[in-house]
Amino acid sequence: SPDMKPDQPMPTRYVFNGMGCKGENLSPPLSWSDPPQGTKSFALMVHDPDAPTGGAGIWHWVIVNLPATVTSLEAGAGNADGTKLPEGSRQIANDFIGLTGNPGWGGPCPPMGKPAHRYNFTLYALKVDKLNLPPAATASQAGFFINMNAIDKAHLAWPAA
Repeated sequence: SPDMKPDQPMPTRYVFNGMGCKGENLSPPLSWSDPPQGTKSFALMVHDPDAPTGGAGIWHWVIVNLPATVTSLEAGAGNADGTKLPEGSRQIANDFIGLTGNPGWGGPCPPMGKPAHRYNFTLYALKVDKLNLPPAATASQAGFFINMNAIDKAHLAWPAA
């Protein structure tokens, strides 16, 4: 992400707006290059392993069926209705469902007074054109099928807001 600076927190524009946090809840811009041979689509999973959930962490954003020709996502691409995503892409409900009520980006909002959290962005190159997930698929279910079809993956760790 061009907005990631070493040892700097995520800019406020990407932070969740609610639960005591005052951000704009925009997804950050991301780009990638040189996918492995045989890549037919991409999937993106964004996870906070430090969330106080009893060990499960929180899924902030999951996208499947990104075409293999796509090499970037603009800031704000994770809007709830998915209209800023490449055609054919699909967002899976994040762990903010019930708060936002929709799939899409759920920005960071670690509990006040607690240590900073890590946000792991993992882009998967997949050997299939499309994952045929059920309409109510969870992030964990999507993750299973993503990993079963992964050729390779790239990782970006972003410090907390």
